Amino acid sequence: MMDMSMWIVLGTAIFLTTMILYRKRFRLRSLQRSTLPLGTLGWPFIGETIEFVSCAYSDRPETFMDKRCRIYGKVFKSHIFGSPTIVSTDAEVSKFVLQSDAKTFVPSYPKSLTELMGESSILLINGSLQRKIHGLIGAFFKSPHLKAQITKDMHKYVQESMETWEDDHPIYVQDEAKNIAFQVLVKALISLNPGEEMELLKKQFQEFISGLMSLPINIPGTQLYRSLKAKKKMANLVQNIIQARRKNGVSAASWVPKDVLDVLLNDSNEQLTDDLLADNMIDMMIPGEDSVPVLMTLAVKYLSDCPTALQQLTEENLELKKLKAQLGQPLRWSDYLSLPFTQTDKDTSTTCNFTPFGGGQRLCPGLDLARLEASIFLHHLVTQFSCSWEAEEDTVVNFPTVRMKRRMPIWVKTKSRGDP
Repeated sequence: MMDMSMWIVLGTAIFLTTMILYRKRFRLRSLQRSTLPLGTLGWPFIGETIEFVSCAYSDRPETFMDKRCRIYGKVFKSHIFGSPTIVSTDAEVSKFVLQSDAKTFVPSYPKSLTELMGESSILLINGSLQRKIHGLIGAFFKSPHLKAQITKDMHKYVQESMETWEDDHPIYVQDEAKNIAFQVLVKALISLNPGEEMELLKKQFQEFISGLMSLPINIPGTQLYRSLKAKKKMANLVQNIIQARRKNGVSAASWVPKDVLDVLLNDSNEQLTDDLLADNMIDMMIPGEDSVPVLMTLAVKYLSDCPTALQQLTEENLELKKLKAQLGQPLRWSDYLSLPFTQTDKDTSTTCNFTPFGGGQRLCPGLDLARLEASIFLHHLVTQFSCSWEAEEDTVVNFPTVRMKRRMPIWVKTKSRGDP
């Protein structure tokens, strides 16, 4: 299978900038100093935020952690983004935090993010309502019905994208991956197909996500103000879809939900109001712009950097494709999932299962779908272009989210394009 070290690097790269610092707000004066780990709170108010951010923007974002680990150990105290914070770089400690109940540790986020998400976001709520929503969504995301739909949609959108690729200009993998992943996820959430409304949603979503790590100042002219206006426009679009669904109702006894919105509308919990549903549909679009396309893009980068792994993955995909063709069978979602992750899961479960996708009650419910989408994207890439692409030099930007500095440009040789 693919070189294990490559996926360790990939998982670590994602984790370094997308991990959630689970923080409990300590009242330092009321606690004995011995109850806190070693560390420093830095300057008044700003704490160590400037050094944290400057390291995050550098080529070695881990230097902030490494420096303090050498002095204080793997778990240390700091003061980041306006709050006293306990930072853990220890896998076992982090696993314990993520798998504990919501009474012991609760997630905390920068103020701009909490304002944009809203109090009813699944990222911010705790207790029975969070478990209810997480359980409903998780069960639907694991359903063979949805995985079959995702496979069909990914095949369609990836094929449409790659048919436009030419060898006289670079292909920006990050842009292509974002466009594909966003459309697939939005359809899984609210069954919105490509068209005018999808383009409107994309435009507003770009403005919305730009404010997630902005200054928490909500006045005209600020990024947070523009992002909140964009979310309101998106919420109106989703609210219209919700109201139409409620008006039509559900009549069939053998009804099968077609998307996440159907699943939540069909639940009788009175706390699942239209406003809550609209806000959470928008919040759950973030992986389609961020984590899923990042996974695809970094996979292409590290495959390009490791010809041996690329050659092995290409051979495995071509072999499976040939076998399925001989049997007269299409590739199913289970076939795609068997390709790049099987051995890695066995050997590096901490990195690939726990680190990038959270854990416990906060385990990403779309874990399998993220893998499926990345697998399908890589399958089409390596079988259609058979290692015949050349990646330009590019570097990973780690803050405020992981992305490629130059959007991961590659040059492809369309003359060697294989059959889809």
